[in-house]
Amino acid sequence: MPEKKITVLDLIGLNLKDHDSLDLRCFCGRKGLSRSISVAEVNRPGLALSGFFDVFANDRIQIFGRGEAAYLKKLAAENNTASINKLFNYKIPCCIFTFGHHPEPFFSEAAEKAGCPVLVTSLETTKFVVRVLRILSTIFAPQKSMHGVLVEVFGIGVLLLGESGVGKSETALELIRLGHRLVADDAVKIQCVNGNILVGTGTNKIVGHHMEIRGIGVVNVTHLFGIGAIRDRKQIQLVIELEDWDPKKNYDRLGSKDECMDILGVNVHKLTVPVKPGRNCCIVIETAVMNERLKSMGYNAGKEFERNILKWIESERASSVYFGQNDIT
Repeated sequence: MPEKKITVLDLIGLNLKDHDSLDLRCFCGRKGLSRSISVAEVNRPGLALSGFFDVFANDRIQIFGRGEAAYLKKLAAENNTASINKLFNYKIPCCIFTFGHHPEPFFSEAAEKAGCPVLVTSLETTKFVVRVLRILSTIFAPQKSMHGVLVEVFGIGVLLLGESGVGKSETALELIRLGHRLVADDAVKIQCVNGNILVGTGTNKIVGHHMEIRGIGVVNVTHLFGIGAIRDRKQIQLVIELEDWDPKKNYDRLGSKDECMDILGVNVHKLTVPVKPGRNCCIVIETAVMNERLKSMGYNAGKEFERNILKWIESERASSVYFGQNDIT
């Protein structure tokens, strides 16, 4: 997988609002806005400001909070710029000052000379770090595209897979008509966030909520069913593969065996649903989702059925043995 990178200018230009907004503006070092950010981590350069560079993480965004800003004022008062000059000898993506603090003039001059962008945000340090790490982890998350349909059914993200023409889009359309929501049709972009959460979106925001129905053509789900019938992203919690009914295949009839599918290193529960004329796939999928929710709450109907059968067999066996002994005596 090729190394992912974004530039400092890309970070500033992200269209983020409300609780995701970074509120960044460039204070100086504009010629360095094309510098790359290749690590989804940040660094507080307290030790580096004091002159200790043995373990300096220069490949990360450098965050200057109240403590670092106060220390820079102290260095300015003492006319001690050696550590700052050494700091900018390293290739740093950018420096970001929180709480709306502005760097000292000697710091700005050194940054301009080194071509390192210095950004300022009005956010407090903790809040900014949480937001930027969440954004970077999403940007740098492993991802892949899969041919399928992603829908939200009873609050659970369901990825419908299957061969072309098996009826994925038609099934999804019927689910939408029943009040469920479409996330993406035909092509689904999947990201692995935080190492264990799969989030699916459409590969193209412009055409993401359109569906191709054979015999009708392309339809706009938003216009047909309303804004409540779509959503932009959803965690994938269940995979359902639709396939043509094969009478020779032995399908799982108890549901006691858990089958999983590996997607980007994350195991997702998978079900195989055979399709044939007269079979209502939407009811099957709705039932599968509700059953999946019960399993997540600790109840497994298939395993309970097996336990009850074993108890019944044992009770019958015990009864036959007991009455058999009485008959002998």
